[in-house]
Amino acid sequence: MLRRAQIQDMAALLAIEAEFATDRISARQMRRHVSSASAECWVASDGRILGYALLFFRRNSERVRLYSLAVAAQARGSGIGKALLLRALERTAARRCCELRLEVRTSNCAALKLYRGLGFVPFAQIEDYYQDGEAALRLRLRVRPQSRAS
Repeated sequence: MLRRAQIQDMAALLAIEAEFATDRISARQMRRHVSSASAECWVASDGRILGYALLFFRRNSERVRLYSLAVAAQARGSGIGKALLLRALERTAARRCCELRLEVRTSNCAALKLYRGLGFVPFAQIEDYYQDGEAALRLRLRVRPQSRAS
């Protein structure tokens, strides 16, 4: 089941973040994002939080940024990342935006396969992007915005 994250999900969201060695979202940042009108955090849950997608929206912008997509180690390879990414694309269209953008480690083959499989295309590379010095590949996908009547 996919649903909007709530403040009560903070411990589970931070537990997923703790599985990563670098570039973690802090408790303060996560609380702000979950509560923000300019962000949406979606969780995959089966009673436990198995993953999340964090989207940033900017006023008067046609672009949405997928800031973070993370799946708990025990749930990886189960399709949760793809489900969350599809929700991110739905939300991009629902907000009447026309492009979803993201950054991904150049070494993250599983994520790159997922993104490219859904049609994302690279448009830039940023050297020394992550805390450990790894480069990021910037990807984007054009989305057909929903009309106001939708």
